[in-house]
Amino acid sequence: MKQQQKQQGDVLIHRIKSLPSDLKNRSPKNGSFVLAEGEATGHSHTVPAIEDVQLFEDEKGNLYLQVESAKPVKLSHQEHNPQMIDKGIYEIGQVVEVDPFEESINKVQD
Repeated sequence: MKQQQKQQGDVLIHRIKSLPSDLKNRSPKNGSFVLAEGEATGHSHTVPAIEDVQLFEDEKGNLYLQVESAKPVKLSHQEHNPQMIDKGIYEIGQVVEVDPFEESINKVQD
């Protein structure tokens, strides 16, 4: 069974069964698709913009990655170990931290 979720720093990649409707194609920057940019460092989580990889965005700004390549693609970041992403459809999310004492949920910043 293929892994359903991966994490790299503050980025979560969760496998889903199918793409939602009404998505727009997201364009690559400098030969890569940017899944997230670091708020503090300016570094970014990227996958190569190759033939069998597409990045989509919905009207709320949520990102979806579709990998149709037979070979896994590399998720890269300047400060984290690379992750290999298998063929599949993924929703891109962000890690959150829950503070039960403050009753708050905060996005982790990279």
